[in-house]
Amino acid sequence: MKVGFIGLGNMGQPMASNLRAAGHELAVYNRSREKAEPLRQQGARVADSPADAARGAEVVFSMLADDGAVEGVVFGDTGLLVGLGRGALHVSSSTISVALSERLTEAHGKAGQRYVSAPVFGRPEAAQAKQLWVLAAGAKEDVERCRPLLEAVGRGLTVLGERPSAANVVKLSGNFLIASMTEALGEAFALTRKSGIEPQVFLSLFQSVFARSPIFERYAELIAREQYEPAGFKLRLGLKDVRLVLEAAGAAEVPMPLASLVRDHFLEGVARGMGDKDWAALGALAAERAGLDEPGSK
Repeated sequence: MKVGFIGLGNMGQPMASNLRAAGHELAVYNRSREKAEPLRQQGARVADSPADAARGAEVVFSMLADDGAVEGVVFGDTGLLVGLGRGALHVSSSTISVALSERLTEAHGKAGQRYVSAPVFGRPEAAQAKQLWVLAAGAKEDVERCRPLLEAVGRGLTVLGERPSAANVVKLSGNFLIASMTEALGEAFALTRKSGIEPQVFLSLFQSVFARSPIFERYAELIAREQYEPAGFKLRLGLKDVRLVLEAAGAAEVPMPLASLVRDHFLEGVARGMGDKDWAALGALAAERAGLDEPGSK
């Protein structure tokens, strides 16, 4: 299949590489062109713009940091909306707002194009190992059309109906679970550490009794080891996601008081200069509030 891929960051790079390894013809675009070099060496064509990456593609993926980045590559004179052919499909794997997903659905529909929202769960190491869990929502025939591509980047796929923004609601809800769990882990490790229990001992207990998910276990390991760099997922992006959760909750008239608390803790981390650390650094903030560490010291 002829595939375009836009956004070659920590997640996009391994996802695009897995698509290429699966035998698909690939055109890639990234604002920093040097990040496209590994894909060029695998035989991908390096495009000059989002429109160029989309031109001639049957399906074009976008994997970008936030709403602003997605808007920047979709709209405008060199955006993928210009380059994507009628009937061709845009698969958005970015974690974006429900409102933007609905706007993309409308814009692609007006252009005679197709749109599927397909955000993913997993960190960069999971993307490299093809262990992502993929969500997908859109017209049934569009999801089926891109199913082989989605299966090429992950270990599982959950289809969430024909309204693309449903996948964004579920992705944001899942990220809220991770954020809340990370906050709880940080507080639990801070309490046990201050009570004289070695983090590795509590981690071992957590792994034996509580952990049934590689996601939970990985964040417990990062907090126990105070390993917040390099960031697999930046704390400032966690703040963005929790803000989007609260935005969606407000639109749906769903009170989420814990989400407001977690947002404030993310905001505290960004304000203290920790925005580029892994979002597991909520554990560092919990330790600092307990008088154990200086913020951002690890």
